[in-house]
Amino acid sequence: MTENDEILAIPLWINGHAYLTMTPTFFDVRDRCTGQIKRRTPLCGTDQALTAVASAQAALPAWAALTIAARATLLAALAAALAAYAEHFANLIAEETGKNAASASAEVEQALRVLKAAGTGSVATGGSGVVAVVCDDQAPLLGPLRLAVQALLAGATVVVKPSPKAPSAAFALAELTARNGFPGGVVNILHGDLAAIEGLCTSSAVGLLLFTGDPALGSKVAAIASRHGKPFVD
Repeated sequence: MTENDEILAIPLWINGHAYLTMTPTFFDVRDRCTGQIKRRTPLCGTDQALTAVASAQAALPAWAALTIAARATLLAALAAALAAYAEHFANLIAEETGKNAASASAEVEQALRVLKAAGTGSVATGGSGVVAVVCDDQAPLLGPLRLAVQALLAGATVVVKPSPKAPSAAFALAELTARNGFPGGVVNILHGDLAAIEGLCTSSAVGLLLFTGDPALGSKVAAIASRHGKPFVD
C-alpha cells in the first residue's frame, strides 16, 4: 500500500450530496507549508461533467421560478453559516494555498461581504440557465463565490470547478448550501483540470462559462470555450 492509497479523495458535490467517483488519475493536494499530502482531487472528465450539468439542469426550473427575494434570503442564510465557520474556511485556504493566517482570514471576510451584498437582492447579474464557474487556486473561496452568487441570484444554477490544487473551500461551501435550504442541484462541484472544462463545454445545457484567476490559464479556458461555441467571460 502506498501513501496515496491511505489519503482520501475529496468527493464531487452533485444534487445536494457528496458524490464519490473513480477516475484514472488524481492530484495530490499538499499542505503548502509542510508538503504533506492532505487529500486527493479526482481529475474528472466528460462523464462526471455531464452528470454535474444534468443535476444543475434538473434543478433549474424550480430555482428560476423563485423570486429574487427568496433567492436572496437563501444567500443571506449562507452568509450567516459561513460566518459561523469562518476560522475553518480560513484554515482550509491557508493549508491549500500557503497564504498566511491573516490573508486567509481576509479572503473569508471578503467572501462574506460578497454574500451579504447578494443577500440584499439589490443586484442580479451573471447569466441565466446553467452557468459553469472555473477558478484557479489564487482565491479558492472568494474567486468562485464572487462569480457564482450573482448568477444564483439571477436564477441560474451553477457547476463550480475549483482548482485541483485547492478544492476544499468550494466543496465545504457547497456542503453549507445543503444545510441552509438550497435545493439539491442548484450548486454543484466538479473536480478536475482542463479535461473537466472540456466536458462541461460539450453539454448544450451550459449557457455560459465564467472564469477568474491567472490570465495564462484563462487563455486556455477561453480557447476551450471558443472551440465549443460557449460564451465566455473572465
